[in-house]
Amino acid sequence: MTDHVLTAGNSGSQASLAPLELPADFQRYPNVRGSLPGPRSLDLARRLDKYESPNITFVGGAFPVFWHRASGCYVQDVDGNVFLDFTSAFGVAGIGHAHPDVVAAIQEQSALLIHGMGDVHPSDVKADLLERIAARVPIPDAQVILSQNGSDAVEAAIKTARLATGKRGLIAFEGGYHGLSYGALDATARQDFRRPFSDQLGGFTTHLPFGCDIPIIGDLLAKGDIGAVLVEPIQGRGGIRVPPTGWLRDLAACCGRAGALLIADEIFTGWGRTGDWFACEHEGVVPDILCIGKAMGGGLPISACVAGTSLMSAWGKSRGEALHTSTFLGNPLACRAAIAAIGVMERENLPIQARSAGALLARDMYLLAQKYPNIYTEIRGRGLMLGLQIKSIEDSLNIVEECLQRGLILLPAGDGSVIELIPPLIVSAEEIAKAAAILDEVSSVQA
Repeated sequence: MTDHVLTAGNSGSQASLAPLELPADFQRYPNVRGSLPGPRSLDLARRLDKYESPNITFVGGAFPVFWHRASGCYVQDVDGNVFLDFTSAFGVAGIGHAHPDVVAAIQEQSALLIHGMGDVHPSDVKADLLERIAARVPIPDAQVILSQNGSDAVEAAIKTARLATGKRGLIAFEGGYHGLSYGALDATARQDFRRPFSDQLGGFTTHLPFGCDIPIIGDLLAKGDIGAVLVEPIQGRGGIRVPPTGWLRDLAACCGRAGALLIADEIFTGWGRTGDWFACEHEGVVPDILCIGKAMGGGLPISACVAGTSLMSAWGKSRGEALHTSTFLGNPLACRAAIAAIGVMERENLPIQARSAGALLARDMYLLAQKYPNIYTEIRGRGLMLGLQIKSIEDSLNIVEECLQRGLILLPAGDGSVIELIPPLIVSAEEIAKAAAILDEVSSVQA
């Protein structure tokens, strides 16, 4: 077990959180009736097979179960099975599924304005959200480019760095995941995503080992053709990989000495997930450019690229055609949901909850690893962003599927041998204990 878990998890105090009220039929949770997928999920999978591109949704074993509704940390599928969600739906449900504040905000906004003209005649709530973001991020005098997903926020960050520095090159890191649009894909290191499109990629990214010696980075920056370094403070999809203590701080200093920009991709780690509002704050690092999204929208698709006014000025004033925009930029529903979600995070101090709940989860997983050393080799992460390293990919995937059959939703990460533990930040001690009990039961069978 890494010191990151023990140290970060033991800091902070337990926040006092009122649990979300669950529908009456969610009370016997988790509750799986029969084998998975159920008959309605099987029927929907057949429809997907006919109408969806075959590469999108994996169908096999217990996958997929089709979700119908959700509340708090729980999801109900179309067959009435209730699951405990320890994925936060790819990290999106940071404040829990269908938080009443977000639901009310969406309902109210939908009666007023569903779609605006984001870069021509924006909505009032767009201005409100920009102000809330600027007040919360660690970047002084922040200005924002809104978008709909993580890839687009990364694209905006790469473009901002290019305009501000005049340099084409970028450093990113092995194991990193920044999205699948072509600019973000050039920065993403995974060959399985890159290989089919390699002849169309820009080739402006140099990939280095995550956590590598800082002088190696400094030598590359000294060549003068690289303007920025793009990094996840903790790699998420890459397997919940935490760099050595002090590495991120040293990386920021290295960028400063070389006149290069540090871009922090906090799409996954941001908004309290690791026990700080943003993971870079754990080491006192203020990035030049910050990418945020996922939990910010409370369930609706919205993301942002944030930088100080001096960097954003490199874009120049709009003359009627924005250089980086989209039809749904600043969508009023998504903006209103994000304002509500940020309000919940602030009012309930969810970063503190992530620290204290993360300590409980890390303790239970450490005990699990001690009990089953033939299965679990490492527990790593920070706050409520933890990873279980399994000895084999086959065992990892079996554990994920067997947990699903018992009502616990998990996802593999990295090469498939890591199991992510990323529940909503409102997760209770009782829910952590339930997840640990399910993992214990599955592990006893695997052992």
